[in-house]
Amino acid sequence: SFSPGSWTMKVKHLEAMLSDVAPFAKPKVMLEQYPTSAHIASHILFTAQEQFQDIANRTVVDLGTGTGMLAIGASLMGAAHVVGVDIDDDALAIAAENVEENFEDVRPDGPLDLLRCDVRDVSRLRLHADTVLMNPPFGTKRAGADMEFVRSALLGISFPPRGGAVYSLHKTSTRKHVGEVAQRDLGALRADVVAELRYDLPKTYRFHKKESVDVSVDVWRFVVKGGARDDEDATESAGT
Repeated sequence: SFSPGSWTMKVKHLEAMLSDVAPFAKPKVMLEQYPTSAHIASHILFTAQEQFQDIANRTVVDLGTGTGMLAIGASLMGAAHVVGVDIDDDALAIAAENVEENFEDVRPDGPLDLLRCDVRDVSRLRLHADTVLMNPPFGTKRAGADMEFVRSALLGISFPPRGGAVYSLHKTSTRKHVGEVAQRDLGALRADVVAELRYDLPKTYRFHKKESVDVSVDVWRFVVKGGARDDEDATESAGT
């Protein structure tokens, strides 16, 4: 454990703590539910905090939180308030257990809330955030699912007047597309790859032939303009 705000702990310490986060009990293939490893999560969070001070004392939203890996990690690093959003009740139940059983005694005092919502409808929650974290589906089962998450984060959440940041994980092979769409169509002021990682996807579903697959992934940081989002404008933009 560590004292609130001591986000300078080594990334390996954070990874070790997050290794206690339980994964999906029965992953759902159409939701492309793959576990976000403690290794991946700790590097995303450490990059966000060490390079940009986007976690500690910030309000953080984790879109597609799954079993809570990124949400819990943000809380451990001293976020003022964390909100995890997911469409899957089963995943949210495991996330709640993860928080209560493994991390309630070591997290700082900032609240961690879990909400059920389709990410595509997140504007209805009227969430406010300084920082958004997400490990979206790669879009293998449903084309475009990855960019739906980016669209919802950039257009469906309100950021403070100074603006905010969205961190998202995408296959390196989609780099050109992700960067262009985020800035051209979704209004990101900047779109930068701030880390390059190897995502070791474990054998999760019956149709997987290999025990694991090593995928090159980018950690993106999208800079978002500040101000409240207008639901009608967001809906109109999302349809473009």
